[in-house]
Amino acid sequence: MSASPIVRRPRRFLAAALALATFLLSAAPVAYAQAAESAPAPVAPAPAGETVTNPYGLDALWAQGDAVAKGTLVILVIMSAASWYVIVTKLYEQQKLRRHAREAKAKFWTAGGVQQATQALNPDGAFHFIAQSGLEAKEHHTGLLEHIDLNTWVGQSIQRAIDNVQARLQDGLALLATVGSTAPFIGLFGTVWGIYHALTAIGIAGQASIDKVAGPVGEALIMTAIGLAVAVPAVLGYNWLVRRNKASLDEVRAFGVDLHAVLLGGGNARTAAAKVVAVARG
Repeated sequence: MSASPIVRRPRRFLAAALALATFLLSAAPVAYAQAAESAPAPVAPAPAGETVTNPYGLDALWAQGDAVAKGTLVILVIMSAASWYVIVTKLYEQQKLRRHAREAKAKFWTAGGVQQATQALNPDGAFHFIAQSGLEAKEHHTGLLEHIDLNTWVGQSIQRAIDNVQARLQDGLALLATVGSTAPFIGLFGTVWGIYHALTAIGIAGQASIDKVAGPVGEALIMTAIGLAVAVPAVLGYNWLVRRNKASLDEVRAFGVDLHAVLLGGGNARTAAAKVVAVARG
């Protein structure tokens, strides 16, 4: 008695499934071995203590950059060197001026006369220059200068000397202000120029993968970072030096006012004070 078609059909399906499972089990090891052979080898980690070279650093920026990129980088380096030179030299000049101010307080007002007091000061200092200017103005009040009141003439001479000292203290501050305001834009120009060339190279190559985009764009952004690194110290140094200049000039102006009073009082502070006391008593 033969089996019905309904019974034979499940048997056929079962036989086909067993044959397919047998084929897959036999082919799986071969496929796995082929996939393992074709897979890329894993990248071995760098040994401990070994430094990995950055292929997109400053060296690559300088080596791959054109004349405009290199020129922009050179300009930023020159601006940074100039700003630091101004900051260091102005700090030295301010320290020297404060030292001369302490010497003037200790030696000038205790001398017997203005001439002796002036000779006791440092000949290269600002206070010696101001005292010498006031002393010469008083001694050379002759000729056409006699038409000017002695008080006005001596005051103008001392004020001109103070203005010269102030101008000397402010030398270089304009450079710091210029560097602080323009360095970020110069760095931004370098970044825009670098990104433009990076996108042009990517378009020519026809590849826009992450390694083709991130490297050149990262190199271009270094220009903006350098511009900010140049501008920030310049701005901070400018504000700091301006505040210190104000404090130093206050001491210089106070010395000029006292010197003016001494010169008009007879050239000796103690003599002028004695005269004032005598007039008050008389």
